[in-house]
Amino acid sequence: MPDQKKAYLFALLTVAIWSTVASAFKISLRYLDHVQLLFYSSLTSTLVLGILCLYFFGPGFWRLISPANIRSSLLLGFLNPFLYYLVLFKAYDLLPAQEAQPLNYTWGITLALLSIPLLKQRITRLQILAIVISYSGTLVISTRGNITGLEFSNPLGVALALGSTIVWALYWIYNTRDSLDPVLKLFLNFCAGLVYISIFLPFVTTFGFEDGRGFYGAVYVGVFEMGITFVFWLMALRLSRTTAQVSNLIYLSPFLSLIFIYFLVGETIMPSTIAGLILIMTGLIIQNRARG
Repeated sequence: MPDQKKAYLFALLTVAIWSTVASAFKISLRYLDHVQLLFYSSLTSTLVLGILCLYFFGPGFWRLISPANIRSSLLLGFLNPFLYYLVLFKAYDLLPAQEAQPLNYTWGITLALLSIPLLKQRITRLQILAIVISYSGTLVISTRGNITGLEFSNPLGVALALGSTIVWALYWIYNTRDSLDPVLKLFLNFCAGLVYISIFLPFVTTFGFEDGRGFYGAVYVGVFEMGITFVFWLMALRLSRTTAQVSNLIYLSPFLSLIFIYFLVGETIMPSTIAGLILIMTGLIIQNRARG
């Protein structure tokens, strides 16, 4: 099979899996609290990433890791997976999946905003337009279309969903300063994050759970949202002739996600969600073109 066809295959597989994770979050949170979900999914993803490191680099992969890489991962692992998913899962706990998912997709806009003070990047008029359009979409979703009344469906949930984009953007900004292979880097980050969540969990909840469905959901999240899907996406980018040929496929994910949310979670998709999501994705497309 030609490399470009393989790239499309890996990209579409990634999009298909990422489209299911919002439903997986919401279903799992019926049986686990958000801290338990983070612990068991992080534990799973750490094991998966460790196996991937063995597969790609062999048993001696630890020799590729320097003390500086470990120190860097102590910060990066605090941001992701610990803080990012702690905030995101709580947002999903408070909001319908159809609201939390598109709000979280504004991280690309948040990244552009934070790059101004942290990376000293300049902002263009086109990027400003993208920001206005995307955040108008978040307003439509979070008020369920009642923009003039400014009555938010769940103010704390909305704040957490948008707050998670700040954590994710900070993670990617600081992540660029570490030159370690992405798979090794992610494994180290999750090792550090697992330590943080293991220390934090006993103070707020228990390790035990009553329904196995929550555990199975956490395993699914750990394997696919946090684990192998990242590798699939990397392979798609590496095999593709150009990044744009596969990266544009990611815009399918939030719309496919609404279909899964409707059938698996049982939420009735509101017109305001679709309208707001279209605005958010339009802003992201403009932002990517402005950056390109």
